[in-house]
Amino acid sequence: MLPTADKRATFKKLHESGCFIIPNPFDVGSAVALQHLGFKALASTSAGFAWTIAKADNRVTVDDVCNHLTAVCAAVDIPVNADYEGGFAVEPDKVGVNVARGVKTGVAGLSIEDSTGDAANPLYEHKLAVERIKAARKAIDADNSGVLLTGRCEAFLWGKQDIKLVIERLQAYSDAGADVLYSPGIKTKEDITAVVKAVAPKPVNLLIGGPGLSLQEVADLGVRRISVGGSLARMAWVGFMKAAKEMAEQGTFAEFANGYSGGELNKMFK
Repeated sequence: MLPTADKRATFKKLHESGCFIIPNPFDVGSAVALQHLGFKALASTSAGFAWTIAKADNRVTVDDVCNHLTAVCAAVDIPVNADYEGGFAVEPDKVGVNVARGVKTGVAGLSIEDSTGDAANPLYEHKLAVERIKAARKAIDADNSGVLLTGRCEAFLWGKQDIKLVIERLQAYSDAGADVLYSPGIKTKEDITAVVKAVAPKPVNLLIGGPGLSLQEVADLGVRRISVGGSLARMAWVGFMKAAKEMAEQGTFAEFANGYSGGELNKMFK
């Protein structure tokens, strides 16, 4: 198994040029499968993982997530970036404690969001949001781990479609120590380009959860990496639910004809 330090060095190098897809496995098996397909790095998905343990997104604990990340990192020889939600705490010092735990799982990167979970006040007050990023940075640097910190502005996901607010926050998170900037929900070429230019030369992560821009088109906009969130998990659930509903509602088994080859899966995992 590749040492954690090597994975972290590889991850950092990936962010230096070009654009790469960092797909989101939801368990150890899907992580190994994505490595088998040749992807250079992976990112966890809070939603995809939560569904595997019968919880809704944002309802998992820091223990749940750290156990999951430890297992995934140990199973693959490529870097893993952690969807670490909001650090599982509000206060900056507690975010720092939890980030230190996350670093110990072996991840090569880790993201911190600025959403509160409260629809009435969806984002943390600007100063507090910045202090949370600073606390995460301090925790990552405490043992010179080399983990990349991603600062996330969740404004678009919570209905605040204000690109100026997003840019202001991402620039502040960059100044606070974020290595990578990310605002899930931005989709137009204009908004993507504006974010890339605003935080340059630091790399930008783009979320793609459906049909639209291609890898090449995104690369041409200056984006460094693409993640897909819970989309691969939702694709897996689609097949499962279609077959299960058919059995439950009709007593038939036709959907099984569309299943992936068991022989191919055994070959991949042996």
